[in-house]
Amino acid sequence: MRVRKHSEEVSNGAQAMNRPGGGRRRTRVVRVGHVSVGGEAPVVVQSMTNTDTVDVVRTAIQCAELARAGSELVRITVNTPEAAAAVAPIRAHLDHMGVDVPLIGDFHYNGHRLLAEHPACASVLAKYRINPGNVGHGRKRDEQFAQMIEIACLYDKPVRIGVNWGSLDQDLLARIMDDNARRAEPSDAVAVMREAMVASALESAARAEAIGLPGDRIILSCKVSGVQDLIAIYRDLSRRCDYPLHLGLTEAGMGSKGIVASTAAMAVLLQEGIGDTIRVSLTPDPGGKRTQEVTVAQEMLQTMGLRAFTPMVIACPGCGRTTSTFFQELAQSIQDHVRNRMPQWRIEYDGVENMTLAVMGCVVNGPGESKHANIGISLPGTGELPAAPVFEDGARTVTLRGAHIAEEFTAIVDSYVARTYQRKVAVR
Repeated sequence: MRVRKHSEEVSNGAQAMNRPGGGRRRTRVVRVGHVSVGGEAPVVVQSMTNTDTVDVVRTAIQCAELARAGSELVRITVNTPEAAAAVAPIRAHLDHMGVDVPLIGDFHYNGHRLLAEHPACASVLAKYRINPGNVGHGRKRDEQFAQMIEIACLYDKPVRIGVNWGSLDQDLLARIMDDNARRAEPSDAVAVMREAMVASALESAARAEAIGLPGDRIILSCKVSGVQDLIAIYRDLSRRCDYPLHLGLTEAGMGSKGIVASTAAMAVLLQEGIGDTIRVSLTPDPGGKRTQEVTVAQEMLQTMGLRAFTPMVIACPGCGRTTSTFFQELAQSIQDHVRNRMPQWRIEYDGVENMTLAVMGCVVNGPGESKHANIGISLPGTGELPAAPVFEDGARTVTLRGAHIAEEFTAIVDSYVARTYQRKVAVR
């Protein structure tokens, strides 16, 4: 199955929705392969593999899984000569699978050598990620940073200058601490760290432009693990530049903690119009799917009304009226169904990602919520008649009964999509 290009999605009507609080921050537009980041483009969802890049097949498969889940950019680790040599074969495998997601190379200590010694890697990557805090020290840092920027210029590649508080440039930090100590009213240590993060990003971007990299080839990020630190740093950074900004906590954590922390930080910034591409850096549960971070990023943007990716399923939380777990099982089943069907629906139909569904557990709010959704079902609660009315666009259409309600409602959803949304291509 071919994964549609981000540019096709935009041209076919899935434009970024208006931010509830006002307009997006104005930035330059950076092209990463066929994906636009910044300007009026939608906020882009991206993710990163956790496979060994040297394992070409496994890495290509995970890249495809992430892309099919909705990751519009995928980053891979390039840390050894063997990993650099694997990048072009990974790209070839993805092309063979019909997955055209742009690949980003994540470089750190030896990126200057890997890019210079592996031109195929430098050529097929759509963007390079450079951390100015660990490209070297002193004179070597300047030379090695310059070498990576020169290679980006040679191959006309954009660069994300990604500052991380776990690897902050110690010389720059010492300089800012000394400057702060000389002030009549010095700032506290937290403020100094935040200023050092922003200064590192801005000074590195200025150095890259001085070397010859165009300003519309630069994206910035300042990754930290604290919610309040992230909000403060990005507010400052957004006031001081017009580069597109990549948002994300650097180590969000596992499970609900990681989801809540990422959402708490990024939602505030996105509501203020700050942020042009996001990554939710979740630590997967043992054996868990890497694609979870893509789902969380999409749901964050869709819940905020910034983009639409897949039909949203509304379900009540349950109470003493809903002692049966059937409505929970049906809600999960429908959620899984629409996510599994969405890759094909996206190809076949215009606007299906905006559909809303309701799976409700009793008569109190069930019919009302079902009427507000495009399609909804109100299941019987404790002591209610064993009947489940279905509503489509506010009108009651049928009442389901018996042991096959789940299968029948799923079929109704598929039928609703087929007759409601305009087809893009003929069904083969």
